[in-house]
Amino acid sequence: MYRFLLTPRWWGINAFVLLAIPFCVFMGSWQLSRFEARVQEHHTQTERAATDRTQAARPLGDLLPVDQRTSGMRATATGRYGKQLLVPDRELDGKRGYYVLTMLRTGSGKALPVVRGWLPGDADAAKAPAAPAGEVTVTGALQASESPGSGGAGTGGGLPAGQTAAISAASLVNLVPYDVYDAWVTLDKADSGMRAVPATAPAGGGLDLKAFQNLGYTGEWFVFAGFTVFMWFRLLRREVEYARDAELGLVTGGAGPVPGVSSAEEGAGGGSVGLSSEADSDSDSGGDTDTDTDTASARETGGRAGAAQS
Repeated sequence: MYRFLLTPRWWGINAFVLLAIPFCVFMGSWQLSRFEARVQEHHTQTERAATDRTQAARPLGDLLPVDQRTSGMRATATGRYGKQLLVPDRELDGKRGYYVLTMLRTGSGKALPVVRGWLPGDADAAKAPAAPAGEVTVTGALQASESPGSGGAGTGGGLPAGQTAAISAASLVNLVPYDVYDAWVTLDKADSGMRAVPATAPAGGGLDLKAFQNLGYTGEWFVFAGFTVFMWFRLLRREVEYARDAELGLVTGGAGPVPGVSSAEEGAGGGSVGLSSEADSDSDSGGDTDTDTDTASARETGGRAGAAQS
């Protein structure tokens, strides 16, 4: 009954199943490991954020470029404040306001963007405190450049002069006449009249949307594996039922028996058909005989008429 498993068709089905199941399990396990890694990274970032606030500040040059490891660490830099900009539409503790961003020109010739604090309301240059004069040393959490449209940063369309939507070297290079570091610092203690802006976790890590996408993909791959097994058993059951029906003579075919009709009924039906055929043949033969008789009579009558005329 199971000899159909040795047919080329079932060889192909079995090979596909044997390859598909391990592949689905492997992909599901890999996605699960990615989710677990992001969960662990989130815990690591939380613990590191607590320790970074107590660690001694390090020189800015030692922490560049900013990556997952150095983001949030305390950095220190010395220079003179230069141009001041405002970053509108930033929230702090659920309130809308703006950052006061001042460029710190360092001895390297580059400027470091420094968020000196946050103020509530609409961005207003008249309300923003002026930066301290002379040489200053700043200390704060190091942050990576923002991407427009993410992490609270705007897209930068239609802003007034003296404002920027995102704190990044790409956005600031067109607003200041000097090179800018591809990083920025938020002060541990805000200047007078402003609130300090807390450091944010680096993008692309922790429990973000991608982490839960990995978890969703994990479930999908395991469902695919289970569905493959289900469909294989379903096809196997159908083939077994078909083979069993064929052995019992229940499968209809060109030369096979018709379900629900007995052999005696088939024989009787065949006899009736034979009698009908013979009757039709006799009827045709009779018709041909009558036609021949009529033709002979017509010829005889024609001959008599000709003799009478002569």
